[in-house]
Amino acid sequence: MPDITTHSDTKTDIKVERPRLHKVILVNDDFTPREFVVMVLKAEFRMGEDQAHRVMVTAHRRGACVVAVYTKDVAEAKATNATDAGRRKGYPLLFTTEPEE
Repeated sequence: MPDITTHSDTKTDIKVERPRLHKVILVNDDFTPREFVVMVLKAEFRMGEDQAHRVMVTAHRRGACVVAVYTKDVAEAKATNATDAGRRKGYPLLFTTEPEE
């Protein structure tokens, strides 16, 4: 009986796509105290005092500001946590997410 060996030279290339990133956006409102916004940015997004203040001022002047960019799940969780922090204090603080182009 002949020796039959099967050998495959087929290479399977697995394409791993990078997860689509999402921006977390701080939306300005005229009711949430600036100090509270800075506190939330520091706590949830681990920003320093100066960076948190700059983000808050940018949102105030422009109506909104990109806070950070994460994978979708992380962005949505951080936006929800930050928004909820404001709601617990009775503020209309709002963080949203959207896909990065």
